Amino acid sequence: MSGTFTKAMARNVFYGGTVFFFLLFLALTLDTTKALPKTDNRHNITADVAAGKHIWETRNCLGCHTLLGEGAYYAPELGNVYKRRGPDFIKAWMMAQPTGTPGRRQMPNFHLSDEELDQLIAFLKYASEINTQNWPPNIEG
Repeated sequence: MSGTFTKAMARNVFYGGTVFFFLLFLALTLDTTKALPKTDNRHNITADVAAGKHIWETRNCLGCHTLLGEGAYYAPELGNVYKRRGPDFIKAWMMAQPTGTPGRRQMPNFHLSDEELDQLIAFLKYASEINTQNWPPNIEG
């Protein structure tokens, strides 16, 4: 092989690389389409879950919290809070806000009714059951 890199060699490297990465892209796409149906839990959506999501959105919870990695990082991740703390803790925590603890961030009290709290908890339970393939890696989010 000579020490020069010709246009033909560059063209072959370009086309060969393009074909290789296109085939890799297709293989990964097919693998993903096979794996996604196994992680689907849309059949678990109830009226309470939908109402809880509405509460989540209208109170702009993503303005402070993250849910499955999406949202703001001001307050804790809530994608697995149901598993970490349980429904009784979540309900008591929401009712006790703001805590008034000095030096801590304060969550506002949204004055949710018991029914709305139950709906929000149903939504957080649904979110905790989503197969995130072990994300976030830290149990506390």
